[in-house]
Amino acid sequence: MFNAREWLLRAVCLLMCLLVMSTPFIPCALAEEAVYIAPKLPSDAEPYDPEHPENLDENQLYAKSAILIEASTGEVIFEKDADAVMYPASTTKIMTILLGIMMGDMDQTLYLTESAMTGIEDGDAVMDLEIGESIQFEDLLYGTFVRSANEGANLIAEAVSGSIPAFVDVMNEAAAMYGCTNTHFMNPNGLHDDNHYSTVRDMATLARAAMENETFRNIAKTYTYSLPKSNLHRARVLTHSSRRFFNPSLEENEYYYPYATGIKTGYHARAGYCFVGSAERDGIELISVVFYTSENGRWTDTKKLMEYGFSQFVSMTPQELYLENPITVETSGFSLDDPGYGRLELGVQARTGSRSVYIVATKSEMESMARNLRQTVLIEYSRDFIAPISEGEVMGSMTYYPTDGGSAVTYDLVATRSIARRANAPLTLEEIEALVYGDPNPFPPLSVEFVLMLLLPVSGVVLGIKLLRRLFHKDVHDRTGHVPKVRNRFYR
Repeated sequence: MFNAREWLLRAVCLLMCLLVMSTPFIPCALAEEAVYIAPKLPSDAEPYDPEHPENLDENQLYAKSAILIEASTGEVIFEKDADAVMYPASTTKIMTILLGIMMGDMDQTLYLTESAMTGIEDGDAVMDLEIGESIQFEDLLYGTFVRSANEGANLIAEAVSGSIPAFVDVMNEAAAMYGCTNTHFMNPNGLHDDNHYSTVRDMATLARAAMENETFRNIAKTYTYSLPKSNLHRARVLTHSSRRFFNPSLEENEYYYPYATGIKTGYHARAGYCFVGSAERDGIELISVVFYTSENGRWTDTKKLMEYGFSQFVSMTPQELYLENPITVETSGFSLDDPGYGRLELGVQARTGSRSVYIVATKSEMESMARNLRQTVLIEYSRDFIAPISEGEVMGSMTYYPTDGGSAVTYDLVATRSIARRANAPLTLEEIEALVYGDPNPFPPLSVEFVLMLLLPVSGVVLGIKLLRRLFHKDVHDRTGHVPKVRNRFYR
């Protein structure tokens, strides 16, 4: 007979067997399938205050990894675990599109191949091209970017390099060339591969390089695209998954950001929601990257980063920078009743047809540049500071040489007020020349002064001759023994 303990042990074993038998079989591949878990903000995170974006803290971002850079210099403004190696998902297509622009033929007509559909499964983002369907290369670039089309990325790779593996080699070479030290690509579309990875720092570096290409900039800001009729399909309109961020016309669109200029979304279960964004305001251009964030967090995180960046930087034209600390000069020959005692502040004005440039810097850097203006711009004067001076008269020039290597921009330095000349001030050399060359009579007018000027040299010559003659005659008389008459004797 069994005791109570043995009966309890048998009952537990029987129950476990029944549970095992009732559990359905799960294939290994399915059991290992990744499940996306939306990140949440830490419970102790301070609430984000949109009125004070400069107080952004990394705990106020959903993204596990994030970075913000200033586009013209690449300076890092904000970062959160920026060197963590993560999966970039479809942000990979930034590199694919850039290489397609640089190495492809925009006028080439392509046909979707069976090999371009390799690795693409149901539910993956596609352009809905059919095998054998024709498409212009430029349309392929736009369509791939707008729809994040995986078959489109594969077709770009084949068109540029002949095969997907060959194109991936070019991608990795280009990544190394751009300075991406923790990036490795395994495909042109961003579908998951354990060896396909990057960091937000590397992706920001790549996005900055891509946005320097004008064609890429146009593609990056496109969120709808009309795909022309092909040999198998009629014309159709493609829409971008990030249109909520770019399109103000959507109803109740709380995620719209008016300063957004691009760039690319991404998602798969292991990568989470990703977004590489760009924005521009008042001449300041920023690039942000968020990896593994939530579906809406990619928009809110990006807006928080952008607003933080704009709060840290100041954008000014060279003209505005000059006006922060304008030049004041001392003039000479001014009227004694001049209210400014000859001090003249120089204004600045742009020359007709000159292009607009901006200086982007932090507030402290901008203040330093204003204090030390001559270290930022070249000042040259075109005339002496001698009265009279007329308001608006050009006194010199100010030239700014952009740090991005663009052509120099020159402004005129002008008098901000008129300064009268002192009544008894001596004539300047220019005034004397003007009087001489402006007189129609080549001879001076007849006057007592002029007559004296003529007579003085003649009188001097005559007097000199007389003196010489007297000396000469005296010398001759002395040699001939002539004895002068005695004048103090009297003869009777």
